Amino acid sequence: QVQLVESGGGLVQPGGSLRLSCAASGRPFMIYMMDWYRQAPGQQRDLVASSTKDGSTYYADSVKGRFTISRDIAKNTVYLQMNSLKPEDTAVYYCNVEVRLIGQARRDNYWGQGTQVTVSS
Repeated sequence: QVQLVESGGGLVQPGGSLRLSCAASGRPFMIYMMDWYRQAPGQQRDLVASSTKDGSTYYADSVKGRFTISRDIAKNTVYLQMNSLKPEDTAVYYCNVEVRLIGQARRDNYWGQGTQVTVSS
């Protein structure tokens, strides 16, 4: 009912930058929370950054000052600008969006397909 398409991952050298995008589409909906998670091999999926409907943001301590989450309401898209990347940022990055379909009261969470970010020299 709602599809999320991620893009922007890739291979980058330490100290470099990448911008991830996650675009939502489907039946008419209202977006609430928009989050980015990451999962390294053998590790659990962890919250990296979060953006609320009213514009508040949250960042994991490990990315504060380096990553910035933002959203384009008109495009139903959330971004993650990642600067000063480190090898330990290597992971598959997933967006997660909380959505309420128009005409329904319930909110549901949807996941993107994931995009690989590799930081290596």
